[in-house]
Amino acid sequence: MRNFPAMGSLRGISVAIFVVQALLASVALVSAQGSTTARPLWQTLSGDAPFVVARGGFSGIFADSSFGAYSLALLLGPSDVILWCDVQLTKDGAGICFPDLKLDNNSNIASVFNDKQKSYLVNGVSTKGLFSIDYTLKDLGNNNVSLSQGVYSRTNKFDGQNYPIMTVQDTYTQLKPPGFWLNIQHDAFYAQHNLSMRSFLLSVIRNAAATIDYISSPEVAFLQNVAPLFRKSATKLVFRFLGQEDVEPSTNQTYDSLSKNLTFIKTFASGIIVPKSYIWPVDGSLYLQPSNTIVLDAHKEGLEVFASDFYNDIPFSFNYSYDPVAEYLQFVDNDIFSVDGVISDFPITPAAAIDCFAHLGKNATKQVDLLVISNNGASGDYPGCTDMAYTKAIEDGVDVLDCPVQITKDGTPICLGTINLIDSTSVTQSGFSNLTATIPEIMPGSGIFTFNLSWSDIQTLKPVISSPQSQYKLFRNPKFKNAGNFLTLSDFLSMAKNATSLHGVLISIENAPYLAEQGFAVTDAVLNALSKAGYDKQTDQKVMIQSSNSSVLMKLKGKTNYQLAYKVDEDIGGAQSSTIEDIKRFASAVVISKDSVFPENSAFLAGTTHVVQRLQAANLSVYVQTFSNEFTAQAWDFFSDATVEVNSFYGGAGINGVITDFPKTSDRYRRNRCLDRGNKTPGYMTPVQPGGLLQLVTPEYLPPADAPNPYLTEADVVEPPLSPVAAKTPTSTQSGTASAPRSPNGQPKVAASVIIPLMAVLLAIYLLF
Repeated sequence: MRNFPAMGSLRGISVAIFVVQALLASVALVSAQGSTTARPLWQTLSGDAPFVVARGGFSGIFADSSFGAYSLALLLGPSDVILWCDVQLTKDGAGICFPDLKLDNNSNIASVFNDKQKSYLVNGVSTKGLFSIDYTLKDLGNNNVSLSQGVYSRTNKFDGQNYPIMTVQDTYTQLKPPGFWLNIQHDAFYAQHNLSMRSFLLSVIRNAAATIDYISSPEVAFLQNVAPLFRKSATKLVFRFLGQEDVEPSTNQTYDSLSKNLTFIKTFASGIIVPKSYIWPVDGSLYLQPSNTIVLDAHKEGLEVFASDFYNDIPFSFNYSYDPVAEYLQFVDNDIFSVDGVISDFPITPAAAIDCFAHLGKNATKQVDLLVISNNGASGDYPGCTDMAYTKAIEDGVDVLDCPVQITKDGTPICLGTINLIDSTSVTQSGFSNLTATIPEIMPGSGIFTFNLSWSDIQTLKPVISSPQSQYKLFRNPKFKNAGNFLTLSDFLSMAKNATSLHGVLISIENAPYLAEQGFAVTDAVLNALSKAGYDKQTDQKVMIQSSNSSVLMKLKGKTNYQLAYKVDEDIGGAQSSTIEDIKRFASAVVISKDSVFPENSAFLAGTTHVVQRLQAANLSVYVQTFSNEFTAQAWDFFSDATVEVNSFYGGAGINGVITDFPKTSDRYRRNRCLDRGNKTPGYMTPVQPGGLLQLVTPEYLPPADAPNPYLTEADVVEPPLSPVAAKTPTSTQSGTASAPRSPNGQPKVAASVIIPLMAVLLAIYLLF
């Protein structure tokens, strides 16, 4: 068998792989090591830890079956990672690693050849495309057919690397994987076209071209046919289950029916692959149902079980709160069973789940000093600032529970994410929908504001869960989208004081200068509530007060011993030394955005600023916001895994704390056992190198360079003293426009005033759900 030609891209591949290695802050050899500590007995068939199978390599980032995808899987996966190759046959019988029978979706073949698509019967279904059986290996090699990202929701920016289609033999010899898995999906199809998968496997065995650890197929007849070839070898045969109602061609039975006859499967296979829904089914609303018994049944027959269909960027169940680590743990760390392996497009995540997080227990010791601060409670799971969101945050291990204080018409301080009721309540569907107003000092556009309704009015409204990634059809916990009750600040403080696990509370005060002009003394209301709750006389829980108005913090500086945190509203690229000194006059901590630490360009990390280090050098703690589990809220560099993001901000940038919608993810991170291994930290728990992925983007795919974020200056920070509270006056006429806005230092500034018609607001709310 002729080896696959390099197609003129070997130098580019070498350069690419070198840069892939730079994705990690440390590329010591120990980065590829697995666990070095004793582990509890697993509930797998062997009692050993489950395997991680990298489907097409790290195909969640690079093109499936490409050299880049396989190399990244070896770098970031466990030391025993198994590389998965979907075997297709060419016209001349060569075996290539490619994810599908058709070449058009995952390669540039359509632009290389002007051939018309052909139609063939595949499992009895007429299928149109450019098929591997119509091209020889030479056709593919000499014409520079290259692999491309076939999942359109994933970035295509690496397609310019022109990774060639590789043969099975070259994939093995070039990469030398610790484990190699061949999946034979369509033996019957190739047999119809006088091509033999059995003959191909024989050639691999006879030529010792590759060590094959696993061979899988969804076709019973194929596995029965090749079983004699591997009877005396270590190669394991695995039967792959497809959709439960799909029909297996050689037995004419549905896969669901076959799953109930595992004794028969054991006659020709040593294991099975099942979609994860076979094990933990979900209902029509994507909530988990009780597990099935297929893993236990298979283990009774002596069959290993590999679960498939794991993708960090395709939601499976709302029970996981968009946290892929939580999903893997459901399959490997429960009180009933553990699968023997998982098949994933993002092998970094199951590697960490199995080695670092499994069998931890809720009370595992914290390995690092990272403060976890909630953002409106556990607002990723329940409507923000409700009793349910706060209760969930406490249960999930939050250190500091937050209350963004808003003021009502009758002067009651309450906890609510924003001053605009439209953002988090059902106000547009209530009798108060006619109270829309435009106040440029607070926000562009119009809203319905808390100070226009009394507390009793607000209590009649339903909470509405926030879904900040709804433009990508990613909604949060819809079954509980209106659950919970709003709290006054006093109610919040009472709840927090009774939570012995809390380190403290964070009270956020915004819009105080404007509210003072309208007769609302929000800072005094906060201090009074804290005093009545006894927080000024106790030390068990610390109190943090946060504001983007330095005037608020300056007023509080001389009145309290509470920790004061200055919130920087804008993304910044740095801060002047004089500005940092100004901040130190009234604050001991600073809250900044994620982009102020790792600037992004087109969802890629473009580099690192020195903001964190400079603030910390001035003895200012640095808290970063806002961390969310949804993969669309993260840069590509974090591999659609919220844990990788938190690890990179803590381990790579050294931040002091995270402000998060999902406290459980961050609390679990700081307890994981891989953080205490020093120079033996595995690659999957090593911070990413900002800008590493962007270096792999070829010039024709590079996004335009973004202008750097501005520096934070004294003018941005310094404000005149907070004005005395004025006598109450009407805030604004309905749908009217207030006076020209002023900057923090009191000078007039230009602001757009856009009045959104009520029907448009109603439509926007409707489209969220």
